[in-house]
Formats: sequence, structure tokens, C-alpha cells
Amino acid sequence: MADMWNPLLETMDRRELEQLQVKKIRRLVRWSIDHVPFYSEKFQGIDPASITTLADVQTLPTTTKAELSSVQSRDDTLYGELLAEEATNVATYHQTSGTSGEPIKQADSRRDWEWWATNWATVLWAAGIRPEDRVFIPFSYNVFIAFWAGHYACERIGAEVVPGGSFSSEERISIIDHLSPTAMMTTPTYALRLAEVAEQEGLTPADTTIERIVCAGEIGASVPSTKDRIAERWGAVVYDHAGATETGAWGYDCGEGDAGIHFNESMFLVEILDPNGRPVEQGETGRLVVTPLDRRSQPVIRFEQGDHVVKGPTSECPCGRSYRVAPGGVLGRADDFKLVNGVLLSPRAIEDVIRGIDGLSDAYRVVLAEHEEKAIDVATVIVEVREGAPDRCEQITTELQTALQRASGLTFRIEIQNQGSLERSELKAERIIDTR
Repeated sequence: MADMWNPLLETMDRRELEQLQVKKIRRLVRWSIDHVPFYSEKFQGIDPASITTLADVQTLPTTTKAELSSVQSRDDTLYGELLAEEATNVATYHQTSGTSGEPIKQADSRRDWEWWATNWATVLWAAGIRPEDRVFIPFSYNVFIAFWAGHYACERIGAEVVPGGSFSSEERISIIDHLSPTAMMTTPTYALRLAEVAEQEGLTPADTTIERIVCAGEIGASVPSTKDRIAERWGAVVYDHAGATETGAWGYDCGEGDAGIHFNESMFLVEILDPNGRPVEQGETGRLVVTPLDRRSQPVIRFEQGDHVVKGPTSECPCGRSYRVAPGGVLGRADDFKLVNGVLLSPRAIEDVIRGIDGLSDAYRVVLAEHEEKAIDVATVIVEVREGAPDRCEQITTELQTALQRASGLTFRIEIQNQGSLERSELKAERIIDTR
């Protein structure tokens, strides 16, 4: 059985765990009706005392990002009608990236920030981070929450933190070389980019002191070929994490093979629903709806996360946790999937194919366009051949076309460029360009 941050909660009997969730969400609904103008209106006529089972939660309407954005924009205060406490109680400000609309401004009190740290400590402890570790975070955190929360969780654990903001990638490689951190927190895209820069600087990433990499911000660390590529390049164990500014760090990787990610169910109510809003059966894929059960300053109830996951089993993970698992982690966001010639294209499937082919660099692009003459879509995959493999271009093209056809049911045009031709990202990568 694995060493856990809070073994009492993480191994809790499922019946007791569900009772705890019901108790917490009933308390949260009462708090929100009494203190949050948005929920006072949205939950009008709902009696929190009527929530006695998890099935009763289905009677509550879900909350969307569009709703939160609209509510925050209809008055002159910073947080609008979403704030449950006096503004003087707010200790930290963060916001969403705004890639799918107006950024959501998020308020957290000191109590909430401690809750954030506890959740992230659960993530990091499962990834093997301990007080003796030195953790490098190669980002400027800015107003975005994930690495701030991860930083604070390192302090909670007692690990040493090395913030790497305001440095170039080359300078960050120098920091790794000179300070010998044992762990790193990063996006999957930047883990690969930093490995590439290390090689350009004459350093072999696998020869550094990095032993563990905790990924956030993208689905890549749950894509098998991407996870394997990061692990191989760095000679490190790679862990995934799932969360959002609006909800918190609700999912984490226990490191047991291909288990996927656990839902942190003592702190979050995680629902996986079909298109009609009903819970899916085990083994089925559905959309994720998340409720952070202990957040008070700006609570959100039954938030439409926009992610798709598979509903996995409980109590079967070798790590000993009773929390439910999502096999394969987050499969993708609903708005990431593209309809191409009547077929729903999964970015994750494309990434898994490309990252699994030897001889290709870490960078790639997918361009969706209209056909020059016919009324059909054209999908082009642009990849880079690694130095030392240019004589394999024809073989790689054939291998790519076959694997992509098998994975997606679509035919792709393949364009191969020299390594270094495509623009690199320093955080997250936008790999699908839709020009239709």
C-alpha cells in the first residue's frame, strides 16, 4: 500500500465516503443560498435539508463558465454576485486564462488557500514529493493559480522550492544543472521543450538530478506516448494532475502503472454524466461535473468542467486508495474535439500517434482547412524529423498515415519539416489550427 498524505481519507470506506460527501454538499448548498446572491437566485425553492443521498444532488442545476462570466460582468465589483464573504476576507486573487471566454476572477480567503494547499499536497505526496526534495517550478506564475498552489503545497510538505520565473529556457537549464533539483512541476509541452533546450545546450536531460516530474495544465501526461517520451528524455517518473481555477485540484496520479487519475473524493464531488445529465455506467465516457466541497469565499456547485473522462472502478487500484479512478485521465475538453468530414477528431488520439513514432521531434501541428476544389475538409499533420533521421521521411510518412487512419478513421496529408522549423511554446501548445 502506498504512503499517502491523508490515509484516513484516501482509504475511507465507500459508504462512509459518500455519507461525508452528502454532508458536505448539503452544508455547501445552505451556505451558498445564504451568502451568494447568484446561488440565492439560482437555487430558489431548493431546501438543502432535502439532500440526503448523492442521487438527490441530481436535482440541483449545474453551473457553467458562461454563467459565472455573465454574473461577474453585471456589476462594478470585482467578483460580482459570486462572492460569499466580505471583500476584506479575500486573501488571494487569481483568474482563468480566458482562452474560452472572459476570464473568471477567483477569490480565495486564507481558509480557502489552506484548502488549496491541502489538495495540492495530496497531489505532490502521491507523486513522491517529500521534505528532502528540492522542487523546481520553471514558470512565472502571474495571476494563474496552479503553480502558486503547487508552490504553497511544497512549503506545506516541507520541500524546498526553486521558482524559475523570469528566466529564459537556457537559464532554467543552467539552474537545473547548478542547483540539482530532484523534482519539477511543469506542463507536458514545456517538459519536452526544456529537454530540447537542454540538448541544445550540450546537456543530456536524463543525466540531470530530476527524478520526478508533476505535470499540470494539459492532458499530455496521461497520453501514453507523451508520458513515455517525457519519462525517457528526463530519466524521470512522470505524474499527471487534473484541476481548474474554478474547482481546484480534483484529480491526481498515484503512479501505479496505467491506473489513470484518482478523484480526490473526500474534497470534491465528481460526477460523470451523459448528454442527458444522467450518471454514466462504469466503463462509459461522460462529461465531468465537479463540486469543490469545502471552498467558501467563492463556491461553485456542480460546475460543468468541460472535460470528458471514463468512469472507472473504485477500490481496485494497487495503491490502496478507495477513490474512484478515471482510466487514462482526462480524455479532452468538449470544445477540443473537431468535426472533420463527419468524424469527431480527438486531439489526444493524434498526439498519442505522433509522439509514439521514432524519429520525430516533440513539435507538431494539425491544420484543418477546406479542400481546394471539393466540398470536403482537409486535415494536414505537420511534423519535424529529428536530426539524424532525414533518410526515414518516406517511411515516417507511410507510418504516420497508417497509424492516424487507424486511430481516427480519417485520411491525413503529411508534411515533414526539418527540426526547429515549428514555433515552440513556453507553456501550453495550441496544436490544432482550424482555418475552415
